[in-house]
Amino acid sequence: MLDSVRLYIEKHHLLEKDKPVLVGLSGGADSVALLTVLSRLGYVCMALHCNFHLRGDESDRDEQFAKSLAEAGKIPFYSIQFDTYAFAKTHHLSIEMAARQLRYEWFEQMRIRLNAQAIAVAHHQDDSIETLLINLIRGSGIRGLTGIRPKNGYIVRPLLNVSREEIVAWLGKESIAYMTDSTNLSDEYTRNFIRLQILPLLESRFPAIRKTLTRTAMHLSEVEFIYLSFIEEAKASLWEEEHRLSIPKLQRYPAPKTVLFELLHPYGFSRSVASSVYDALEGESGKEFYSPSYRLIKDREELLLYKREEVCPDMCYSWEKGKESGSLPIDLHQQIVTNDAHFQLNPSKAYAYFDYDLLDAHLTLRRWQKSDWFVPFGMKGRKKLSDYFSDHKYTLKQKEEAWVLCSGEDIIWLVGERSDNRYRIHKETKRIFIVKKND
Repeated sequence: MLDSVRLYIEKHHLLEKDKPVLVGLSGGADSVALLTVLSRLGYVCMALHCNFHLRGDESDRDEQFAKSLAEAGKIPFYSIQFDTYAFAKTHHLSIEMAARQLRYEWFEQMRIRLNAQAIAVAHHQDDSIETLLINLIRGSGIRGLTGIRPKNGYIVRPLLNVSREEIVAWLGKESIAYMTDSTNLSDEYTRNFIRLQILPLLESRFPAIRKTLTRTAMHLSEVEFIYLSFIEEAKASLWEEEHRLSIPKLQRYPAPKTVLFELLHPYGFSRSVASSVYDALEGESGKEFYSPSYRLIKDREELLLYKREEVCPDMCYSWEKGKESGSLPIDLHQQIVTNDAHFQLNPSKAYAYFDYDLLDAHLTLRRWQKSDWFVPFGMKGRKKLSDYFSDHKYTLKQKEEAWVLCSGEDIIWLVGERSDNRYRIHKETKRIFIVKKND
């Protein structure tokens, strides 16, 4: 057992000898074996125990046992109490998911507090097999069919190359006591059902099924490496300016639906939402899709990705002409100059020039509205902003982000784009009001 775990740790570069490692210690066979093996291999261990109060007196019994075990080995021991039922209810989680979230959040807090190199948990070979079958039943992609990884961030799993049977046999040989969780004998939970019902049934027909599944997971892990390399290449090729994705380029890839999911998944889009996005690629522009933090818009031949932000169409900011603008949502700078021979226009769209005396004393900055119109500079007739946007091929996002500067009810500037011809400067203009939009 010791040699097997030592070689596995070295092969996967899981731990170093000169830094402390936190060990999740429930008191069950797996965690007791993990703590004992790591200690005997010379690692500086600290034990962490979570009391979830899910099994009445049995939960308290396990905590006391774990504490006694750590103290007997002169291993620092830390424990925490959780009201798991209340947390699950408040956060709308299953009891299993609530306990998992509470456990790993506390583990990470303790890792930082104790400056530990890693958090070792006692998943073993059978856990990896069960995870593979659970994900297969749920219809997982290739990532879910590689079992449990030996390392995930600061979480390490040194026992993944040994089976539950080997662990129990070793503990018996070494006369090491452990606690038994009564809920492990119930097949109410999916994992227990697979462990107690499915795997024994498969073994009765295919005696080598555990080894076969372990070997399959290893093969799929290598395939996953190739798959992820391909996805990284696709990301670099398809994402333009970090938020634009070309639909024609995506459709030239093999399995574009799967590629699209992998590109959207890091932004919180589920597989079902990604599938809906794919189905909409041939449809009309304007359809929107959401993840908890991002918004995706289908616009012509592109998908546009943006962070979700609250946008109020009624936002309106007053600005006194000739004084500092104060707190505006965009950076605007104003200047008043005399119209003389020294004055020169800057052709940049960031600048707008107006006859100062034609403007109201107070200007307003607001979002555009569907009924808005102005007289674009150089033209005589009025034009609806919506038509102007269409003529100039504005994207949906550009339309939503458009601001207008107004004098009274009149729009004098589509900010950063075009000013209104009615307020232009001319030969009789005495003072010029200049507004600059800073990026």
